[in-house]
Amino acid sequence: MLKIQWTGKLTEYITAVSWSKKGDLAVSSADGEVMLFTDTPHLILPPNDTQSSIDYLAFSADSQFLAVGGQNGQILIWQLPDLKLVDTLNWNLQWLENLAWHPQKNYLAFSQGRYVQIWDVETQEIITSLPFENSTVLDFAWHPQGEYLAIAGDGGVKIWDSKDWLEDPIHIETYAPAFKIKWAGYKDYLAISCLDDTVMLWDDFDLLPWRLSGFSGKVRNLTWSRIIPENAPLLGTSSRGNVLVWQKEKIIQKGWSATILNIDDRIIQDLQFNPHNLLLAGGNEEGCLFLWENEEQLMDNFTGIEGGFSCLQWDFAGEKLAVGSDMGEVFIFQLN
Repeated sequence: MLKIQWTGKLTEYITAVSWSKKGDLAVSSADGEVMLFTDTPHLILPPNDTQSSIDYLAFSADSQFLAVGGQNGQILIWQLPDLKLVDTLNWNLQWLENLAWHPQKNYLAFSQGRYVQIWDVETQEIITSLPFENSTVLDFAWHPQGEYLAIAGDGGVKIWDSKDWLEDPIHIETYAPAFKIKWAGYKDYLAISCLDDTVMLWDDFDLLPWRLSGFSGKVRNLTWSRIIPENAPLLGTSSRGNVLVWQKEKIIQKGWSATILNIDDRIIQDLQFNPHNLLLAGGNEEGCLFLWENEEQLMDNFTGIEGGFSCLQWDFAGEKLAVGSDMGEVFIFQLN
């Protein structure tokens, strides 16, 4: 199913991989490196002297900009294809916890401490600063159409309407801090992973969320399918090495039911559905690369890796899978 197209190595743990819609790939490391794959791979940020990691990187929706940030609190934004450095944002050396582009506009949201700020790259101005008073921001996510921005932390999730940032946000309360959140690309489904080893599923702005439980530990990964097999997309979750796929029942009162794909003690580091089918890819801390389709396991081992997998991502065409390792290795697989 998967054939290695390219392999290489950076000096440290691979922290993130990100594809642009045009097919470019960016990779970052815990040594502060950023490598960009266009026609050929080239290093655009070398290892830094302070060993400050680059933890997040992302391409804008139009593939025109690449933003990176991490431990030193600095955000760098390049304009492609000329790789012109157009912005260097410094935020008092606070650790950058996350960043993400608006799905249609060149707005970059990023979190530090108890705030999420949104930067307009074209006007080079802060559009808004959204406070999350309860705690440090643990995660945030744009709605797939850019209509809302959801922020997670202690006490639950707050959702701001992008048409009026001054309006009070919708508040989804959770028993424990909300750790990870993920919007589906269909309707308004929102999955919320909580630190009490539960997942909340919110599928309507006027209804209370469903509560999914029975996980083996903290749910580290949430991924929605783009393909809708019946009445809703599928939700993939992983806690330690246990991978479950959740499907909404036809009878609303029955909620969501789970299919077990994998049971293991080795932590699944990343999990993602292919954007054009129901192939689900996952990589664990001991170097096993999994591939499932329709509950069938197609791949469960991979030789040629020194350590374990740290992150992975399908490209927008669904034809390539980029994978990083905790030993600095980078793999690009072609789907046959």
